Amino acid sequence: MHVAMEKPARKFVVGNWKMHGNLAALPVLGAIDAAARETPTVDVGVAVPATLITAAWQTANAIHVGAQDIHPADKGAHTGCLSAPMVKDAGAAFTIVGHSECRAGRQESDTEVRGKAEAARRHGLSVILCVGEPLEVREAGRAEAVVRAQLENCLPADADGAWLSVAYEPIWAIGTGRSATQDDIAAMHAVLRETCRTALGPAGDRVRLLYGGSVTPANAAQILATPNVDGVLVGGASLTAETFLPIIAHA
Repeated sequence: MHVAMEKPARKFVVGNWKMHGNLAALPVLGAIDAAARETPTVDVGVAVPATLITAAWQTANAIHVGAQDIHPADKGAHTGCLSAPMVKDAGAAFTIVGHSECRAGRQESDTEVRGKAEAARRHGLSVILCVGEPLEVREAGRAEAVVRAQLENCLPADADGAWLSVAYEPIWAIGTGRSATQDDIAAMHAVLRETCRTALGPAGDRVRLLYGGSVTPANAAQILATPNVDGVLVGGASLTAETFLPIIAHA
């Protein structure tokens, strides 16, 4: 689906399938698509594996189909990588950039992440830009400063909520036995909003801020009711209709 994103008044619920799913998973997308049709006030997206982008785009017309990552270059000798024009040609409407797993596994710099966002914008893709801090940064009391700097470094100069969303990943609360409280989420999202306003002016208010830390049907309603939370980026709970549809309903 190739449409411009709306203002933060519309919640944005996005599933990230990561390295899961094949053609047998298309019925799940069909169920998500049906739920999106029944919830027209909420924007719903799913970032599928690259092998499923075209099939997903052909199957689901009421949701945004996206890629999970792109290369900042449009073409070249980059074996195994996909460019913005490639994923758009396959049917993607948006892409994730700067996901914590990509930053850690591929040692991505903020400069590279910004380059990916700029490439996506150049080719008409919407962007979900991920930021977040690890446990050692939070325990050192530097969480807000580090995430603020990360966002400042990654924001394209012409960023606008018409095509950009920012997702906060509390890396410190993923697989560590710790969890982010509603106060933790509210505090960091306030920092993100302030940073967007400072960098972008009025356009900063139109950037949707998503929370991406182990969202489930059990905690989605509380998270989505948190100030400055305009949506959620959902991992494992987006892989089945049974767990993803209730999250959409909470939005």
